[in-house]
Amino acid sequence: MTATTATNAHALVRAASPDEGVGPGRLPVPWQRTDAPLPPLPPRLQLVRAAVVVVLVLMVGVLLQLAVVSDLQHRTSQQRMFNDFRAQLAEGTAPSGPVDFENNVVDRGEPIAYLEIPTIGVDEVVVQGTTPGDLFRGPGHRRDTPLPGQFGTSILMGRRASYGSPFAKIGELEEGDPITVTTGQGVFEYEVIGVRREGDPLPPPLASGSGRLVLATADGRAFLPTGVLRVDADIVTPAVGGQPRLVSDDTLPGEERLMGTDTSTLWVLVLWLQGLLVVSLAAVWAWHRWGRPQAWIVFLPPLAFLGLGAAGEVARLLPNLL
Repeated sequence: MTATTATNAHALVRAASPDEGVGPGRLPVPWQRTDAPLPPLPPRLQLVRAAVVVVLVLMVGVLLQLAVVSDLQHRTSQQRMFNDFRAQLAEGTAPSGPVDFENNVVDRGEPIAYLEIPTIGVDEVVVQGTTPGDLFRGPGHRRDTPLPGQFGTSILMGRRASYGSPFAKIGELEEGDPITVTTGQGVFEYEVIGVRREGDPLPPPLASGSGRLVLATADGRAFLPTGVLRVDADIVTPAVGGQPRLVSDDTLPGEERLMGTDTSTLWVLVLWLQGLLVVSLAAVWAWHRWGRPQAWIVFLPPLAFLGLGAAGEVARLLPNLL
């Protein structure tokens, strides 16, 4: 090796040394970090990235809401309503119709019955009303029909795949399976007479002075409904009379019908989305000014909170039997 070659090799080693850094006349070190801040994003690009964050957070929020959070909400609501309804039964104040013992209209979402289907493991408090929000809490009584145990055909609607999915297995019921419903008027026993889907023949007409219970939920795969699944059951204990109904089939709101959706709180969703967009813009700005770790630490909790809040309102826009 000549002296010139040795000198050049020594210079290359010194240039590649991490102690020497990067400077004029030296080779850059691949693993060396620079502290220069990222250039600021143009406003339009910041808005685009914030919109992408909103969409991603909303998608994840909806998935978490339907798959995890909804079941927790349902379980909590059921426990609270079970305690309340049991106390009402003990005190003799449980409603026996659309009006309670104080002559006040029973609000939607209030407990009015207790449903037991031992064959498929259903033990659920039934609420008044069948809007998507009502069915967050449990199966709902359609208000244009009599209460279970009374003369006529009572309809209970429940969710198929979210918020506890109380009616997920009613399609497995067979003729003769027992159903028990407890209301303020007593305990009533039913027997299943059949399961029917869209296009199947109707059950035989109800005999005068008797009662029938219809359970309804979405048919098909979870969140991909192909119609409505119904279970018909006839009462085997004596039916009783009831109060006049305050809502008829003609006046029942669309959100309380089979597969109904509720847009009355759409403005609440708009507010959640506005908050989510503002926080997303701030997160994008912090990402480039503070760095990724700092931005995640500061903005992940509010993004998760706003995402779940918006997802809860999105769930109200979905059909009530899902």
